[in-house]
Amino acid sequence: MDCTRHSYGPDPSQYAELYVPARRRYGAVVVLIHGGYWRAAYGAELARPLAADLAGRGWICWNVEYRRAGNGGGWPETFDDVASGVDQLAITAQRLGFAADHAVGLGHSAGGQLAVWAAGRGRVPAGGPGRRVPGTAPRVEFGAVLSQSGVLDLARAHDLGLSGGAVENLLGRRREVEAAEAPSSQGMAAGATGAESGGPGGSDPYRLADPMWNLPLPVPVYAFHAEQDVDVPRELSERYVAAAQAAGGEAELIIVPGDHFDLIDPATEAFARVREVLVRLG
Repeated sequence: MDCTRHSYGPDPSQYAELYVPARRRYGAVVVLIHGGYWRAAYGAELARPLAADLAGRGWICWNVEYRRAGNGGGWPETFDDVASGVDQLAITAQRLGFAADHAVGLGHSAGGQLAVWAAGRGRVPAGGPGRRVPGTAPRVEFGAVLSQSGVLDLARAHDLGLSGGAVENLLGRRREVEAAEAPSSQGMAAGATGAESGGPGGSDPYRLADPMWNLPLPVPVYAFHAEQDVDVPRELSERYVAAAQAAGGEAELIIVPGDHFDLIDPATEAFARVREVLVRLG
């Protein structure tokens, strides 16, 4: 297995790590996006054990680092970085001569939210994160997303004050009108969802960043959630899957044993379940 670093911007956090197996067994490239509630204290090291494990089993892996709140990230920088970091895979694959047309997103915790967001970023309004140049489309489009105890309902996470107000720390203070219009898991197939509008509208970060406002996605979402998770409540995955299905999307809730961090431990049954889905995806 070979691991190399590839920059997609001038900031020290704007890079991705490419893991190439000794023998490629699967066509999918796994794009890993780490969690840590979008804070600078946590970085790409969280996903390295998973990338090494998967590369050892025959997947090419792309571990994306990005600016987080506290080191130049937040709204919109974190989202611009995720979009650029994912798209850098296509540039690197072309330069090094490997196929990357079948990419699968794998994100843990806050990274689950970012991976699901990245899968729908083509519908972000022009000028928004990842769409700075009008008329441009994503270079890399996910064929599926695997969310590992993802923060998939930002409005609810904000209301719960998770991790000391991590959502507000990422997106800024929420206006009262935004709170009043927050989506619920009931009736998401109508109203202000992607089902009617083709994607989230306006410039409100609480809409543009929240997976609940961009439904349905054009790709399946496998929402894994740890049974004993006390860091990200299971209801965030439950609410997302219910809303996605109501909007006509393909989404599945998969409860796995263990706690929040068992999902990023390659030795656990929780991550074995994740690998099973990756094998099915090829």
